[in-house]
Amino acid sequence: MILAQGEYRYEIRRAGDLIAIEEERVEPRKLSGVRRSPDGANRHEVRADLDDEERVLKVTVRYERGPFARMATYEASGEFLRGRVSALAGSNDVTVKLGRFREIDADLVLFRALTIGHIRARGEERWTGRVATIDPNTLVATLQKQSCRRRDGAGRLWVYEPRMGDVEEIEIDADGRIVRRRDSRGTETVLISASGV
Repeated sequence: MILAQGEYRYEIRRAGDLIAIEEERVEPRKLSGVRRSPDGANRHEVRADLDDEERVLKVTVRYERGPFARMATYEASGEFLRGRVSALAGSNDVTVKLGRFREIDADLVLFRALTIGHIRARGEERWTGRVATIDPNTLVATLQKQSCRRRDGAGRLWVYEPRMGDVEEIEIDADGRIVRRRDSRGTETVLISASGV
């Protein structure tokens, strides 16, 4: 398996201040998670179904900020990711062409771990490709060019560029779990606990 099954809890901090908590779960052919602000006012929830190669087949995303809520459901079919974004004012259909390796990012740590896991499984030390990225605020999917490279001989340190000008330094453990992520804006994500399913 690319992702180790279990439950994960991450703390996200900026300048030492706790800005969010992520609680995630990996099961056979499924992953899910929720990121919420410490006061509970903001919530980003994701559920995804995976195929036998642990590629995303279907993903449902829900975002809440106070009384405002938005929801999106996407399905990967052939070369495209198709979905519908719903909010108070109505709904919109969205279609995005998938990249060559069909990577999808719904803005939780597990999705970054999944992409790096696929890169490692192919035996690559450096990768550049297009990723269908679901914006955590609008829930609209777009295609973005991203790159990743291994920074050490053991394959535990990676440099990831989700967008031009943004850089993340990612540390993984032997099972492929992200244990620490630091981005160029000063945000740090740390694995606080992990337990098996």
